[in-house]
Amino acid sequence: MTRAYPALLAIPVMLALGACTTNTAPPPQASTVVVTPASPRVAAVVPAPVAPMPPPPPESELVPPPPQGVGPVVWQPGHWAYTGVAGSPWSWVSGEYVTPPPGGTTWIPGQWEETANGAWMWVAGHWA
Repeated sequence: MTRAYPALLAIPVMLALGACTTNTAPPPQASTVVVTPASPRVAAVVPAPVAPMPPPPPESELVPPPPQGVGPVVWQPGHWAYTGVAGSPWSWVSGEYVTPPPGGTTWIPGQWEETANGAWMWVAGHWA
């Protein structure tokens, strides 16, 4: 009988271990997805390509010497950008040195041109 006692203990242990390994996943639960709208961003003032009035006279710019060791560069002069902000509708965009693209030899600066209806339109500069 002493030999049967350990065997009798083995049966409940095996049943207990078997119950531990049984994979009983809980039933699926309903879930709710909450989508919140993105927070509003403060819009940057983007220059408009059309203005209701002519730009101010160009600002005087001191053209710095070209940077050294960057290859050929061309000075693109500054210009006025129309922002439409009350009290300060124009913003000066400073000139800068740029590297010409392949085949580009001459920079034609952008300019404001008056349209037939009296508005002013920005014609972007380009390489020729």
